[in-house]
Amino acid sequence: MAGSKEIRNKIKSVQSTRKITKAMEMVAASKMRKAQERMRHARPYGDKIRNIAAHLANANPEYRHPFLVKNEGARDVGVILVTSDKGLCGGLNTNVLRLLTQKVKDWQEEGRKVRFTAFGNKGFAFLQRFGGDIVSHLTHYGDTPHLDKLVGPSRVMIQAYGAGEVGAVYVVYTAFINTMKQEAVVEQLLPLPADRLQDTDRTVRGGWDYLYEPDAKTVLEQLLRRYLEAIVYQALAENIASEQSARMVAMKAASDNASNVIDELTLVYNKSRQAAITKELSEIVGGAAAV
Repeated sequence: MAGSKEIRNKIKSVQSTRKITKAMEMVAASKMRKAQERMRHARPYGDKIRNIAAHLANANPEYRHPFLVKNEGARDVGVILVTSDKGLCGGLNTNVLRLLTQKVKDWQEEGRKVRFTAFGNKGFAFLQRFGGDIVSHLTHYGDTPHLDKLVGPSRVMIQAYGAGEVGAVYVVYTAFINTMKQEAVVEQLLPLPADRLQDTDRTVRGGWDYLYEPDAKTVLEQLLRRYLEAIVYQALAENIASEQSARMVAMKAASDNASNVIDELTLVYNKSRQAAITKELSEIVGGAAAV
């Protein structure tokens, strides 16, 4: 059995760790509420602009924007990967990176090369170890993502699609379900997903179209770029809300485990201390009897 001093040092060490995890849990809970509010505000705009883009893809304007047309000749795939900058958030990053690895393996089996845009330090470091073709990246984007910082890295991938260098662009991130559940998802960004087109097919079947002012090219150019920026922003907002929720749950579990370890060590310490006292009393009684 370990000595009393060693056990006391272990208890103090675990208590210090519990203070840290408890503080991190409270900080994550505070940030989580703000992140969830920001994420919920971004969802309606993102859903609406997805539907508008789908309507435009199914309509018959006089101008077909390159983002609404499939790049039949291009086989490469572009991926915008969204992860967190920091760890200590459970299996959040592990799950999204595992999903990405499986998708990349499937694409490579089809003979397709993959290019990456990385948001977040964890994903960027993983792609570097993985040997991925990173065309742009952004790390340390903070708890509040700013659209002007996101436009530059994502524009590299979008321009590659517009130039016909990649046949499709996907966004890989962690979607927020609730505080206890987050799900890694892959969403097709370009060209517009088939499910969105099917949802709007019955609406545009009559052959209606929009009226464009000043002209279709100017309107579609601005609108579709707003669509792409909104989807990337929403992906980061969802990922940040998921990160703070996962960190709060992970830190709460760590604090609870630390409390259990302290209780077990305290019990061992009391037994050790009682054994030492009993031994000293036995030696005193034995010495008195010998005299």
